[in-house]
Amino acid sequence: MQILLVDDEINIRKTLLLVLKNFNCTIKEAGSIEEARELMDREAFDLAIIDIRLPDGTGIDLLKRVKKLSPEIVVLIITAFASTENAVEAMKLGAYDYITKPFNLDELRITIRNILEKILLQNRVRDLQRYEDAYQNIIGKSIVMKRVFNMIEKISPFDSSVIIIGESGTGKELVAKAIHNKSRRFDKPYIAVNCASLPGELLESELFGYLKGAFTGAYSSRRGLIEEANHGSLFLDEIGEMPISLQAKLLRFLEDKKIRPLGGSNEIDVDVRIIAATNKNFQELLKKGEFREDLYYRLSAFEIKLPTLKERQEDIPILISHFVKVLSEKFNKRIKKIEPVFVDSIMQMELKGNVRELKNIIEREIILSEDGCLRYTPQQSLDVSRLDLEIDIPSSGFYINDYFMQIEKELFKKALQKTGGVKTKAAELLGLSFREFRYRLEKYKDIK
Repeated sequence: MQILLVDDEINIRKTLLLVLKNFNCTIKEAGSIEEARELMDREAFDLAIIDIRLPDGTGIDLLKRVKKLSPEIVVLIITAFASTENAVEAMKLGAYDYITKPFNLDELRITIRNILEKILLQNRVRDLQRYEDAYQNIIGKSIVMKRVFNMIEKISPFDSSVIIIGESGTGKELVAKAIHNKSRRFDKPYIAVNCASLPGELLESELFGYLKGAFTGAYSSRRGLIEEANHGSLFLDEIGEMPISLQAKLLRFLEDKKIRPLGGSNEIDVDVRIIAATNKNFQELLKKGEFREDLYYRLSAFEIKLPTLKERQEDIPILISHFVKVLSEKFNKRIKKIEPVFVDSIMQMELKGNVRELKNIIEREIILSEDGCLRYTPQQSLDVSRLDLEIDIPSSGFYINDYFMQIEKELFKKALQKTGGVKTKAAELLGLSFREFRYRLEKYKDIK
């Protein structure tokens, strides 16, 4: 239990310390609002005891900051008899109670004991609720996921960089967003960028921005994503794909907290917390020289390893329930029953795509369901051995994409024939969403 004691009168602090020493708590003292802010920036507190009158402001100002930063912190106000009205105002703003000077030590002990017992009870209830089904939109109650949640709780309040490692579909961005939401930057920008989705030159201009005329096509200046995330968090997904040359520039930013847009000569101060993620093995990247060792150590103040679904199979049933609820509402399909065989079938699957693949399966089965019951019908694979693949490749070569388009066109024709021209059913036969089916079909004008 951490307690913050804020009073500019040393004798008052000594009296409170005398009372608090009987409780199993860690106590930090501050004589002003500025000192209190510095402590709150470094540490998390359960209880704050704040005097109304402070040398650099009022306890009301500090109370507002405390409640904005961490609404769950219990605040006890100290007041003289003449300022009881202020104490009442403080309670309206979220203070738990107030005590008056001079103190009655017995009453003070009882008040603080009651507060600490309340905090302990709240923490127990919060832990039970937190791990019942979901935490910050992350579904799971397995032991391995509880460890992840605990790690998020511990590291979020601080500004240290974080690397999240996990296979595709394990929820890396959800964890990054949870860290931001639980941090002191929660009300500031959260910007995400996938480093694998852009070529190196474009990624550099996206991150650092550019000035008008910096390169061909730069008809106007543009702020980079790092600057857009100022005072907030920047999530760099698939950072293992970042080119070495750009890694050096990112390292300089992490060390100096300054950026220089492309084509610019002036540096810009930026305060951003970096959260990175990858599905690659960092040790292999380092060994191959594909990732800078100094950047890795600069980023990996904390490392969170996300488990695969295979490592948290006990979470699959509640994930199924969650996705059925969300997706049935999305598609306006009433699901009345989930048969046990449905859950058992999914539990037996390999699910290499993890939670993302599981969600896709649930989505498909909800769309195909006709009587409000999920029974799970495994999607059949096309028997490739039955296809005529005896192709004579000419010595001059040929365009393989044209060949694939011919195959696709033939399959679209057969699917539409089989469904009597009903496109939604044809899309289901081919394992496509209707939107994707319609988009691909537009290429073949002669298919009716």
